[in-house]
Amino acid sequence: MDARDRLGNCFFVGAALIAWLAVAQTVTTTYPRENAMAGLVGAGLIGVACGLTAVPLCWLVPFARHRRIALLGDWGRAIRRGTWVAAVIALFVALRIQAVLSLPIAVFVVVLVLLAEITLSMER
Repeated sequence: MDARDRLGNCFFVGAALIAWLAVAQTVTTTYPRENAMAGLVGAGLIGVACGLTAVPLCWLVPFARHRRIALLGDWGRAIRRGTWVAAVIALFVALRIQAVLSLPIAVFVVVLVLLAEITLSMER
């Protein structure tokens, strides 16, 4: 692992900690039933925090699987997967706050994201 990779992981872990602190502040001080925007802001913050947490994990798993060799597109792939995680979780939390989340919708979104990621991750 190069110093650049270590610094990238530390950056994303630090950003995730800051995002989780923002989530804790938002969740403990606002009530989503009183203000509709508070629920959506909370959903966005939770999505961003989960996405930032997922980026280092999405980089470290292939790094370990490739026998501790960092390949060229690993960071881009990890950031894209973290973005998928952030979008899906923010969507699920927003739908749950609005009481319209159901199992068919959740399965459809997850399958759609998996198909998009498989398509984007295929080696040419």
